[in-house]
This record gives sequence, structure tokens and C-alpha cells, in this order.
Amino acid sequence: MRGRRRGQGHGRPRRAATLLAALALTAAPLAVPAPAAARPAAAAETYTWRNARIAGGGFVPGIVFSRKERNLIYARTDIGGAYRWDQSSRRWIPLLDWVGWDRWGYNGVVSLAADPVDADRVYVAAGMYTNGWDPNNGAILRSSDRGETWQVTPLPFKLGGNMPGRGMGERLAVDPNDNRVLYLGAPEGNGLWRSTDRGVTWSKVSSFPNPGDYSDNPSDPNGYESHRPGVVWVTFDESTGTAGSPTRTIYVGVADKENTVYRSTDAGATWERVPGQPTGYIAHKGVLDAASHALYIATSDTAGPYSGGKGDVWKLDTRTSEWTRISPVPSDSPDAYFGYSGLTVDRQRPGTLMVATQISWWPDVIFFRSTDGGRTWTRIWDWASYPERTFRYRMDISSVPWLTFGTNPSPPEVTPKLGWMTESLEIDPFDSDRMLYGTGATIYGTEDLTRWDSGGQITIRPMVAGLEETAVLDLASPPSGPPLVSALGDLGGFRHDDLDAVPPMMFVRPSFTSTTSLDYAENNPSVMVRAGDFTDADRPGDSHVAFSTDGGANWFQGTEPDGVNKGGTVAASADGSRFVWAPGDSGQPVVYSTGFGNAWSRSLGVPANAVVESDRVNPRTFYAFSNGRFYVSTDGGASFAQTAATGLPSSAKFKAVPGREGDIWLAGDTGLFRSTDSGASFTKVSGVSDAVNVGFGKAAPGRSYHALYLVGTVGGVTGVFRSDDTGATWVRVNDDRHQYGNAGEALTGDPRVYGRVYLGTNGRGIVYGDIAG
Repeated sequence: MRGRRRGQGHGRPRRAATLLAALALTAAPLAVPAPAAARPAAAAETYTWRNARIAGGGFVPGIVFSRKERNLIYARTDIGGAYRWDQSSRRWIPLLDWVGWDRWGYNGVVSLAADPVDADRVYVAAGMYTNGWDPNNGAILRSSDRGETWQVTPLPFKLGGNMPGRGMGERLAVDPNDNRVLYLGAPEGNGLWRSTDRGVTWSKVSSFPNPGDYSDNPSDPNGYESHRPGVVWVTFDESTGTAGSPTRTIYVGVADKENTVYRSTDAGATWERVPGQPTGYIAHKGVLDAASHALYIATSDTAGPYSGGKGDVWKLDTRTSEWTRISPVPSDSPDAYFGYSGLTVDRQRPGTLMVATQISWWPDVIFFRSTDGGRTWTRIWDWASYPERTFRYRMDISSVPWLTFGTNPSPPEVTPKLGWMTESLEIDPFDSDRMLYGTGATIYGTEDLTRWDSGGQITIRPMVAGLEETAVLDLASPPSGPPLVSALGDLGGFRHDDLDAVPPMMFVRPSFTSTTSLDYAENNPSVMVRAGDFTDADRPGDSHVAFSTDGGANWFQGTEPDGVNKGGTVAASADGSRFVWAPGDSGQPVVYSTGFGNAWSRSLGVPANAVVESDRVNPRTFYAFSNGRFYVSTDGGASFAQTAATGLPSSAKFKAVPGREGDIWLAGDTGLFRSTDSGASFTKVSGVSDAVNVGFGKAAPGRSYHALYLVGTVGGVTGVFRSDDTGATWVRVNDDRHQYGNAGEALTGDPRVYGRVYLGTNGRGIVYGDIAG
């Protein structure tokens, strides 16, 4: 299922970022608002940046409707930042593109709160990992102009926007009676926190009794599955306060199977475990319908979002403190094989609510709807005569046709799937007919929801335009054919014939969970190769390497060596007659093939898991790099010899220049290096102190050498740079509003359009820049 592995690979950084200073127990505001003013490191050139359209592509764990203003909607993603809906264009507008390498973890949004009093104010709880993968602590980002600009308050602990339990919430909440007051539920034993100055400063609520100790897997050695989600949601009973004074009654959810709901009736001064509450499961959601005096909770047996086998839905009468189990399928039923999440109420129709399964992989997610406070329910689909089902919905994915994933399942499964990992299911508080929900790949929605109640079918469509959430692992822009071909985490990759159109389908036959590397034959660019990941035991007849002879429109697979599960890197010779492949499995040797992978032979003299590339002129020459050493093959990959080059970084990305035999550029954390003798020696480029990646594009007018593109640090500033004079001077082509966090795993220029650069991000999809005007 797409989205299942997002937290355990593609969201993880590949380079270390700058560590923020440690803080004391009380969080204080950062002195400089974000985005910070640029320090001129090199000349700057104004560029226009936009996405190569894919539409979605990742998990959307949270959708937040403003309770103050119609059509003001926000979405949060686990590695791709936050977005605001623009009703006039019906597109999502990215809000955190200013996040740079020094604070890339802020693109992990674990919670978002729209101010219910002042529509211009919005808050984000940001931080990607609570283990060592993210070197920074979490932060509260606050905006008074709907996310156009932000101020930052670093926190004294980490937040986990891409950790288990990220679909719970919302753990960040604004008091609807006194919007100076905010609460934040923290993970990893850090408890409940409060701000009384609109998020500028924060202090721990010392009277809150339970920080939550549940973990899906306490023994996980890397600290990912052992994550403790902690305090996971906060909701206010606005009927217990008056405008300008803090709300008296507050409910808080905790990841604790025996003590999952707490309450304060004195504006947070004291707290109690709510008497009579259910036990055995975790309340993923807590939604209060003040008009009907009901608190609803949806519970599951794990933190999610990938799992959940049992759970219940409960209703608390806030006047009598009586709990009632209202589960559509009770946990003790023989038909129960899922927990619950995705809980929402209709603010226009008290007593109307919906809930989603957490999680029903097969045959599909189930949405349940009640119009009588949970006494009775209807399902969005029902069983007919097995394996057939009846549906209260129809799907229209014409705007994002790849959502079928190229599958043709047999009943009871259908394509596209209704959803998975649906932890956010939200009815518009101003419009009972509009509902949005997130999945592991997109945002879906309907605008005729109440047809459900009269026996009609609702229409569900992707409502994801403008939201781009793919993790990009490699990019190629060949001299002819499509302008761009991409290698992506989770989705595999696409051929982009039109950068402004959603491609009809990702790469299939074979499908890769993630495409880790791709290449084309420089002198015969219709020939392409790609390598990627999937679990071999799941599809033993499929190969982890595939070939195309029509520029990536169609693909076929060759054979592969035994024991391959990971794609690693792959290279095509300049004429497309040979291929060298370094699979990603630890210790798996480098191999080469004459022809399209009909057989593979071991390459001699090169370490396993080296990075491999081809010379772009000589079809017999291939290059490899491993642990600071450079290797060259002059016999088509059959054997490699280590060159005498020294002083190179321990890990690096490198590329050979089209049309210039033996011309190589290498990027690593000690700088940028160039060789003009097939790697026999390298010269360090002055002025570049750190290099993430390098690429080439069409030469500037009047120049004969390719334009160079660099993600790196020049003159103390990290950004995207272009050089038109072989690296002698650089101009910065991005700016502080277009930094894209942990970007640069993939980078290439366009050989047909001077100035155009394609940048792969880790959660914001493929962005490309053109010289303005």
C-alpha cells in the first residue's frame, strides 16, 4: 500500500542539518522571524519556481477547517509541510517552502490549529522525528497572516511529524473563548504544554498527571517504532466559557490504553481522569459537539497510521458524565478487524457524525455515518452477494488518473481504492455537503455528502491540486523525448511529457515501491533504465531493474542476481548497449550486462554498493565511487580500477558531463570537485564549502560549456546555484522563500532550456525553476 513506508525511509534525511541551541524548560521565541533575510553569498538571480505536477503522492494526516471563516481550510503533511486552500482557484497553497536545510524537520507537521476567533491566525507544531534522525528540537510556528509569514518558537523537546501516531490529534489547539491561550500535547513523556500569549512562549502544565507511555514497539533499537506519542489531542467545550475568558472545561486525549481521556473544569488548573471511560484502546480522536453536549472518541489498539486491528467509538454525555459505546461494529463482534479514527461531526446538524476504520486494508476503508448521535449507522459500502459490494459513492479520478496505481483487482477489491490511512475525515463546519479526507496518497472530497442520507450516491474526487508531497530520489532530463523523467519514493516515478499536466500513470510492469536510480543513454536517449525497491518475496517473478526503448513510455524487465531487494544505482552506457548496476542490498556486488539485463556478470575491482555512473561519450567507460575512492572501467563494466585520486569526501554524488569524455563533477560535504581525466585526479572548486548535488543544463547564450547547477553552500549560504563559467562564479537562483527543506537528493538542469533547473525535494515533490520573465 502506498504511504506505508513513508516514515521509515523517504522522510529520513540524507545529510545532517545544523543543530539549534538547547533550550531551558520554558520555551521562548526565536529572535529572528522566519524566513530570515538572506546574506549575500553570491550574486542572485530572480527565478520563478513551480511544481512539475503529480498531485499529492503522500500521506495527509490532518485537514483543519476554520471554525471562524467559510472556505478557510488547512492541510498538514508528515514530511511536506502545510498548505492553505484557495477557494477561487480550488488549489492548495504551500506555506512552509521557506524552511531551509538548517531546520528541515519543520516540514514534518504533527499538528495545525486555525484560530477560531481571529481567522488570520494559524499555528503549526513542527518537527519531523523524535529520535536522532532529526538533529533539531520541535517548534511552534505562528502566523498572523494565514501562513504568508511566520515567527518561530523553538521547543525544549522534539516533535514527530513523521513518527507513529502522527494521524492522531489535533494535539495543538486554540481556546475558542480566549485565543491568547493555546495547548500542545507533547510526545515522549513531555506532557501537556500551554501558552497564554498566542504561542510566543510556552510552559509545561505541571498539574497534568499523565504524559502517556504507550509505544507500538518499546524494544525498537532505532527509536522509530518505540516512539511514545504521548498527549495526542486537546478539545474545548466552548459552552463552558465566555468571550475573553479561558474556557473552563477542556478534554485531553493520551496514548494510554487504561487512561486515555482527561478533563479539566477549571481552565486547566487541575485535571482528572474522566470517570467511567473505556479502557483497552487509545483514543485517536476526541471531537466535542457542544450543541448536543457530546464528546465523541474514536479508539484503536495501536498508534497507527499503518495498523489498527480493534477499537470502538464512544460518546460521553458532558452533562451527565455517562459513557455509551456507539461503535458501528463493536470490538467484540466477530466482524471487527479494525480500529477507528477519522472522526468528525456536522456543525450544522447536531447529532450527525462520521468515523473511519483504522485500519481496513482489505477490501477497503469503511466510512460510517450516523444522523442520530451514533444510535444507528450506515456504511459507505455494504456487502452484497460475496464477493460483490454495493456502494453509496462513485469515484471520479479523471484529474489524477494514476490513483488506480495501474492495478486491475478482482472483486471485492476495486480501483481506485476509497482510501487507506484515513485518520483525517472532516465535514465542513459551514457546509454539510462538503467533506474532505486524507489518505496515504492524496486528499479526496465530496460536495454532495447529504445525498448519502436520502439513498443517493455521493461523488468523490481528488481535491489535491497544488499539494505535492512526493519524495524525489532521482531525476533525468534527456536531450530528446520527454523533458523530465522522475524516480520517486512510494510511487515509483513518472514520465513527464508536460510539466503542467498530471501524468496518467506511474511506472508499472514492473512496479517498484521506490525507484532509487534511473539513467538514459546519452547518445540514444530513448533507451532508459531504472532500478528500485520492493520485497522480493512478495513478487518473486519481478526484477528490481527495468528497461525502456521508447523514452520511458513503456518498460520491460530483465533478469537479476539472486538476493536483490533494493535498487541501488544503475547506469546506461552512452550508446545504450551496456548497463552497470550496483544493487542496494548490503554486500551485493556490482554487476554488468550487455543488452537489456538478459544476464548479469559480476564486475571486478569495485566495492559492493558503490555509486555507479557512465561516461556520457565513451560507451565502454563507466565510473564508480565508494568511501572516498574513485574507480573507472574501460571495458564496459567488466572490471574497474581504483584511480590515484585522493582528498575526496567519504560519500558523494557525481555525474559525467554530456559531450565531454572524462569530464566529471563530484559533490560531497567537503565541497565540489572536478576531474577532466576520467577521475585520475580531481581539483577542488574554490568557494564551495559543502555540496549536496550537482547537475548540468543548456549552456548560456554565447557559452560552449554546460550551465552547472549546485545544491550546496557558497560563501556561507546554502541554496541552489548556477554557474555559466565552469564553476568560476556562481549565482544563487533560489531565495529564502523557496528553500524546500531537505532538498537536493535529485538535481538536473534541462539540456533544451537555458536556466531551467529541476530540484528533487523530500516531501514537496519536484520543483523546477526558470529565469524570471
